[in-house]
Amino acid sequence: MSDSTAAADATPHISLDDFHAVDIRVGTVVEAMPFPEARKPAIKLVIDFGPEIGRRRSSAQITVHYQPEQLVGRQVAAVVNFPPRQIGKWLSEVLVLGFPDPAGAVVLVSPDLAVPNGGRLF
Repeated sequence: MSDSTAAADATPHISLDDFHAVDIRVGTVVEAMPFPEARKPAIKLVIDFGPEIGRRRSSAQITVHYQPEQLVGRQVAAVVNFPPRQIGKWLSEVLVLGFPDPAGAVVLVSPDLAVPNGGRLF
């Protein structure tokens, strides 16, 4: 059995409707600030998802590879339809997406080319 077959067998299948229920959009980081009050090192983000969704806030544990000043202007992918989550005094409204590097630190998901804010992953 190939590695990809083994991974597919370990992961439960979902329907196309399940996939469509998760609203993943692209947005541009317009503000990024250190979040020293967080229990784990994090950065507070304000992300512009375009006119339909607007600006949303997030707290992201991305301090290993990113500094706040590097993030402003960068496009990121995020789940925009999870319920908001209070993290200290900061209300996180979206879940910014990433993959783990070999040590488990987050590497952000972003498009290769600039795309309009608010575009939905399909």
